[in-house]
Amino acid sequence: MRRRGASFPDDPREQLWGAIGAVFRSWNNPRAKEYRRLYRIPEEWGTAVNVQAMVFGNRGERSATGVAFTRDPATGEKKFYGEFLANAQGEDVVAGIRTPHPLAADGSGKSLEETMPAAYAELVRVRDLVEKSFRDMQDLEFTIEEGRVYLLQTRNGKRTGFAAVRVATDMVAEGLISEKEAVLRVEPEQLVQLLAPVFPAKEKEAAVQGGRLLARGLPAGPGAACGRIAFTADRAVEMARKGDPVVLVRVETSPEDIAGMHAAVGILTTRGGITSHASVVARGMGKTCVVGAGEITVDERRHELRARNLTAKEGDFLSVDGTAGDVLLGQLPTQPSEVLRVLVDGTLPPEKSPLFASFQRLLEWADGSRRLGVRANADTPTDARVARLFGAEGIGLCRTEHMFFGENRIVAVRQMIVADSEADRRKALAKLLPMQREDFIGIFREMGERPVTIRLLDPPLHEFLPHEDAAVKKTAEELGITAEKLRERVRSLAEANPMLGHRGCRLGITYPEIYETQVRAIFEAAAAVRREGLRPSPEVMIPLVGTKGEFDRLKIMVDETARLVAGETGDAVPYRVGTMIEIPRAALRAAEIAANCDFFSFGTNDLTQMTYGYSRDDAASFLPAYIELGILPDDPFGTIDQPGVGELVSIATERGRAAKPGLKVGVCGEHGGDPRSITFFHGAGLDYVSCSPFRVAVARLAAAHAALSKETAASSTA
Repeated sequence: MRRRGASFPDDPREQLWGAIGAVFRSWNNPRAKEYRRLYRIPEEWGTAVNVQAMVFGNRGERSATGVAFTRDPATGEKKFYGEFLANAQGEDVVAGIRTPHPLAADGSGKSLEETMPAAYAELVRVRDLVEKSFRDMQDLEFTIEEGRVYLLQTRNGKRTGFAAVRVATDMVAEGLISEKEAVLRVEPEQLVQLLAPVFPAKEKEAAVQGGRLLARGLPAGPGAACGRIAFTADRAVEMARKGDPVVLVRVETSPEDIAGMHAAVGILTTRGGITSHASVVARGMGKTCVVGAGEITVDERRHELRARNLTAKEGDFLSVDGTAGDVLLGQLPTQPSEVLRVLVDGTLPPEKSPLFASFQRLLEWADGSRRLGVRANADTPTDARVARLFGAEGIGLCRTEHMFFGENRIVAVRQMIVADSEADRRKALAKLLPMQREDFIGIFREMGERPVTIRLLDPPLHEFLPHEDAAVKKTAEELGITAEKLRERVRSLAEANPMLGHRGCRLGITYPEIYETQVRAIFEAAAAVRREGLRPSPEVMIPLVGTKGEFDRLKIMVDETARLVAGETGDAVPYRVGTMIEIPRAALRAAEIAANCDFFSFGTNDLTQMTYGYSRDDAASFLPAYIELGILPDDPFGTIDQPGVGELVSIATERGRAAKPGLKVGVCGEHGGDPRSITFFHGAGLDYVSCSPFRVAVARLAAAHAALSKETAASSTA
């Protein structure tokens, strides 16, 4: 009150109304606004105030206050997890001002079970009661007033991705919830945490033996994080905007630090326990976090921290192990997570990973509920293998241009680009043909009978040529031409707006030999693996189509090439030909294009650019301001713009299928791995989404959420 220039009122009613007003005003403070932005809470909801009689945990040594979870919120293990302080009030625990003690006996003689056994037994009874009642892991706040236990509140507890998966699957085994409920209990983005890297044991032990261990605190958010030290939330945000990974280091965090916590890859506090503000918020955000590292002294004035004769300044690297609670000076390498070591690397036997078993079980339940198919964007056999292991049902986008940049290939590509005639271009392309064929053979082998959608060359040719003087001279020597001739070719290919220029299907029409070579490589590869007993399912995708004429002309070329290869190999490979819908005109004229088309795949990256008129590469200069000012609700390149771009998707799907019933429709832009976008694509009636191999698990779960949420909504209105 003194800060506001007023004395504290003596009248209890005035005190009460002042407190109520303060709560309502808090809805519009900066940290509340930031929290709503992060968790997409509508501005119009407002807040509420509960008025209730208090009980006091500071009435002596038979009184206490504490916070507890009915299960471990970091791992999901079924054990009573929490802390308490004797002769204290609730804020003392979560603020991290005093070091709390554990609930269960640990031999220290300071636990609640050892100091107040009757109160502990009552609290255990309450724990079992609320978990069975709410059928979810609960976060409890309690007060013990002179030996009597009072439950102040209970709510569904925030948890890590590890804990979310384990709690959901365990509760199904315990008969508390159904498999569908378990699927809905885990947010799709939480699965990303299960794939997060960890520190290799040998490297970490070497760092410890080398004297780089700063402190051992409490593990509050699993995973390994390495970043530059920031001592304030504002500095964390500032450093992260420059592209630096950041570890936010605080004595203790408070709600004012929310933006910095979100910007950081890891969080470290020197005070606080496993139920402190930093712990709870970090778990909810999926951040690596260590709290209560009391050996560390933070000197904010000098912008440095000290521990064990070691000193680190702001900007220095810090490695934080949120699984073990260790904090080490400098950078440590990381290794794949437990799930990846089982699934991809094969270095950990499945039977030795209960976490992997829960992960697989949850995704199997999700697959039983979803309607949308899930494919992956993969350009190499290695990518295809990872996608298959994560459960991808096919490849929704294979970008053939990504195969051109290898050292043994780029020279042939450049020879093709600088060629003076079609004959010379074909000579260069003849060198690329066996390389692309081998790539496709490897991908088809990995995917078996699953469909593989291969996009023909899309980017403009100038992207394959050097522009710096030294690189131009070196490349000219490799190509056997003068540097001036190469510079002239670079100048001739330059475009004012390459995104709207000579690329995609326009290349295939003006230089048909490029697409013919790629299509031949596809069908020769398919024929080769068929001779091995496999049944590949190639889908040829023509990019950047805006008119029926473009598509029809190139489809004729694909069909003719397929017939030629079939005659040469004696094997007619079944295939499909479709297009990527990424131009607004194509969406509007979808009925015409669909007439001779087998599938549509929405390239929502370019479709968003062309619909908004925003360059994805340059929009960072204004998009954050647009979102902050409320002009846009989200970054349209991260989450599909439903009223604009989304309407084009719906229009194209409806018109395409009206012209050609059974038309397969999918999406292969970055939105294919975004849970909110996936919900929209489900509602729009698409057949599948395609995303990065490492987002496949997220997409599988998000597709199940979309189906179950719609099912729940339908049953509630029936």
